[in-house]
Amino acid sequence: MSGFTISGGMAVLPGNPDAVRQDILVSGDVIAKKATGKKRLDATSLIVAPGIIDLGVFATDKPAFRFGGIIRAALMPDQSPVHDDPATIRFAALKGKPDFWVHPLAAATRSLENLKIAEIALMKEAGAVAVSAGRCWIRDSGLMLRLMHYCAALDMPLVIDAEDSSLTGDAVATSGETATRLGLSSAPSVAEALAISRDILLARESGAKVHFRQVTTAKGLQHVRQAKEEGLPVSCGITPAHLLLSDDAVSDYRTFARISPPLRSQEDRAACMAALADGTIDVISSGHSPQGPEAKRLPFAEATPGMAGAETLLALTLNFVRDGAIGLGRLFELLASNPAHILGLNAGELAAGKQADIILIDEDAPWQIDSSKMAALAGNTPFDKLPVQGRVVKMMKGGKVID
Repeated sequence: MSGFTISGGMAVLPGNPDAVRQDILVSGDVIAKKATGKKRLDATSLIVAPGIIDLGVFATDKPAFRFGGIIRAALMPDQSPVHDDPATIRFAALKGKPDFWVHPLAAATRSLENLKIAEIALMKEAGAVAVSAGRCWIRDSGLMLRLMHYCAALDMPLVIDAEDSSLTGDAVATSGETATRLGLSSAPSVAEALAISRDILLARESGAKVHFRQVTTAKGLQHVRQAKEEGLPVSCGITPAHLLLSDDAVSDYRTFARISPPLRSQEDRAACMAALADGTIDVISSGHSPQGPEAKRLPFAEATPGMAGAETLLALTLNFVRDGAIGLGRLFELLASNPAHILGLNAGELAAGKQADIILIDEDAPWQIDSSKMAALAGNTPFDKLPVQGRVVKMMKGGKVID
C-alpha cells in the first residue's frame, strides 16, 4: 500500500485532548497532507493512533510487541553480550526487522561495570539513540559527571535507573508494613529520591538531557517536578504496575509481583497517579522483562525481578482514560509522542511528515490477561486473570501493514 487513506476512524491527533473523526492520509512510509493512491482502509468504530514506542525494554519480543501495538522499542544495553560497542548496536537494530523498529541504547560504561566510559560516539554512529547504565545506578559521582558531559557534547539523552545502591543493597522490597510482616529484606523508598537528587544536580552542571526510566515515589517525583520548573532537560517514566499496584500485591509472596524497582506504598502509588495527571510523568513504558518459570518459581527473595509487560501496556493504560484520570490525547503523549521526542525519532504522532507507524484499536474489545496464554517469551505478569478492554486489530510500520 504505497498510498492510501485510513477512513472513518477516530484519530488521536497532536494537541487534541480526545480523538476526533478525521481521515489519515499515508504516502509511501510517511503520513501526508495528500494521499498518493485511491486505496482506502476502513477504520469505522476504531481508534486510529500512533504506534506505541516502548522506552526501555529488556527483550526484543516480537509476538508480544505485535499483540500490544508496540511498533518501536528502545532496547536496554544489559543484554548478552552487553551493547558496549558498534557491532552489538548494529546487530541489535536488526533484530526487529521487518515487524518493528528496535532502537538500541548504548552502554554507558564498558561491560556495564561502571569503571570506564564506553565508546559512545562510535555507538551513536552505529545507530544508538541514547545512553544507559542499564539496571545499575552509577555510584561514582565523578564518573557520572564525565558521562553527562560526554552525552551533552554528543546531544544524546542519558536514561537512568535511579536507586542509590548503597541503600538498596540486596533488598527485595520497599521498607514498610508489608516487608516487615513478610520478613523480606527491604530498603527505604528514599533511595530513589536520593539518587534522583544527585543526578539532577549533575545534569544542571553538565547540561545533559536526562530521562529517569522509572520514578515511583512521591519524593522522587517532587525532585523531577522541581527540575522541570527550573527548565532543566529532565523527564521521567513509569510502568502501569507502579501506577496500579502497591506493595500489598506481594503479601502472599507472589514472585510475579517482584519487579524492579519494587512496588511501593499506597501513598507513593497515589502520588504517582497525581503526577500522571499533572504532567510530571512523561512516559509510560511496559518495563518488559519476561522471566521464565525457573526464575520465578522460587522463594520470593531468590526470584528474578521482572515482568512481561508489552502485551498488557495498552489495555491497562486505557483504564486511566475510562476512569477520567487522563484523556486519550494525553495517553498517547505518554505512549508515543513523548518517547519519540526524548529519543529524537521522527515518529509518535499522526502528523504530516512523520513515519506512518499507526495502530487501529478496538477500545471496547474485552479479553482476559492470562499468563499461560501470553505471546511473550514468558508470561510472568502481576495482572494474571484480570479482565481488560482494548485490543489492537491492525498495525502499520512505515505505511506497511504488519500481519
